[in-house]
Amino acid sequence: MSRFTTTLKTEQTGRRSYTLLADLVLADDDEQVITVPSGFTTDFASIKVLHNALLFVLFALVSGYGNYAATVHDWLYEHGSLTRKEADAVLYRALRAEGVARWRAWLMYAGVRLGGAKQYKTPTSSGFSSSGD
Repeated sequence: MSRFTTTLKTEQTGRRSYTLLADLVLADDDEQVITVPSGFTTDFASIKVLHNALLFVLFALVSGYGNYAATVHDWLYEHGSLTRKEADAVLYRALRAEGVARWRAWLMYAGVRLGGAKQYKTPTSSGFSSSGD
């Protein structure tokens, strides 16, 4: 089972933005070790298109859950070397590792599969290290 090996330490730097004060490390079953570096800025699990009623309801159900997992997912979408589908699968596993209920983790996963394409950037750097590095 995937697990976080560090704690999430952030500082709020904007209305909806938070900067990591220390590396966040996820030991993921499928993707080995994912390290989100100190200084990375995240908005956790925000949804940029809240004018859509369905997404608004989804956001209300998942808001405040999965900040660790959302930070890893933001990193993967911005800097990772995974496909969007792989990054979304990491999100689900990270949510479960964080203790988020299966139904809520599935809703968050479904939300990024349905509405995350515009946020995904072509990978530019790995963000990964092999086990032991």
